[in-house]
Formats: sequence, structure tokens, C-alpha cells
Amino acid sequence: MNELLRGIEWLGHASFRLLGEKVIYIDPWQLSGGPAADLILVTHGHGDHLSPDDIAKISTPETVFVCSASCADQLQGTVHAVRPGDVVEVGSVRIEAVPAYNTNKPNHPKEAGHVGYVVEIEGRRIYHAGDTDVIPEMGQIRCDVAMLPMGGTYTMDAAEAAEAVKLINPQVVIPMHWGRIVGKQDDVRRFRKLAPESVEVVVLEPTA
Repeated sequence: MNELLRGIEWLGHASFRLLGEKVIYIDPWQLSGGPAADLILVTHGHGDHLSPDDIAKISTPETVFVCSASCADQLQGTVHAVRPGDVVEVGSVRIEAVPAYNTNKPNHPKEAGHVGYVVEIEGRRIYHAGDTDVIPEMGQIRCDVAMLPMGGTYTMDAAEAAEAVKLINPQVVIPMHWGRIVGKQDDVRRFRKLAPESVEVVVLEPTA
């Protein structure tokens, strides 16, 4: 496996766990369990991204949260509410909040302040795009690994996600936001076909 993928686990839909010096969850949803979180990142307040039941399974009094400003009041403990452009450092982990919004759908308006994240850990920059369409700001993203939604309906579809890859130019891209609510294997195959050959497309199997 590509060394850039070390410790990256897809938990289904848009949910990921990053294992390393700290245990980091992004948008935990429909979890079967797992190690306690040092850090939980939430991109926005929709129920498939901010799930109190799932957060309760993995959080402790020491867990630190980073979330979009609009959903900070739904979390308890140490909470960093962020807007696009903000940077938070939690120990050795650096987190950049970046824009995430729809351009041709009503579900995630730009003015809502939803975010994606670039997480810098152990010498790698890992981009979780959140729920978004292709947006001009992607041209400013610097990352090694990109996790991009491609299920359509609420986010980019496969063709649009391939266009996003061209803007971002990561070394590795992981398709997400497919397989449960929207998006099927056919969409993943289409995305793989349309993505630039210079970028490695890695389709992960859900861990939990």
C-alpha cells in the first residue's frame, strides 16, 4: 500500500479514522465502535456528518473537537469552532479549515460556512473535502491525499470529482460520500476512468 495511506481508514460514507500519534475521526457516522478519539473533526451539522450517538461512542472528557461554527453549540467539551481560512493546532496536528459548498444545489450554501479540512500529520497533508461541489478555492489546496465526495445529488458526481482532482493535483485520491445514501460502484468506476492518470485512485473498503 502507498505509504501516504498509512493509518487512513474509511468508515463508510464520509467518515474516516486517522491512526497515528493521535486518533482522529472525521465526520463519524454509523460506527460499530473503535478506539477513543483524541480529536474529532466535524465538517457541518447534517445528521450523516454530525451524529451525537456516534460521537458518544468514541469521545472521552479529553477529546478535542473542531467543527464548523454553525454546529459548535451541539458539541460539549473542548470545542474549536472554525470558519474557512482558520487554522487550529492540537498538539502535533495542524488543521486548516477550507471552504465547502454547493454551486448548483441548495443543500450546502456558501453562506452557511461549512468546511472541509486539510489535516497535517506526520509529514503528510490529508484533505477531507466535506460536502462540496467543484469550487475555485480547490485550486489553492495543497495536499498529498484527497478524500473527495463523488456520489452526486448533494455533492459532486463522478465527473465533477474528476475535475476537482485536476484542480487539487494530489498524489492519491480516495472517493467518499458513496455507498450508503447516494453513489454506487458504477460511480466509482466512472470516477476512476475520468480521473487524471497521474493521480492514484484508491478505493478503500469500509473498516467499520
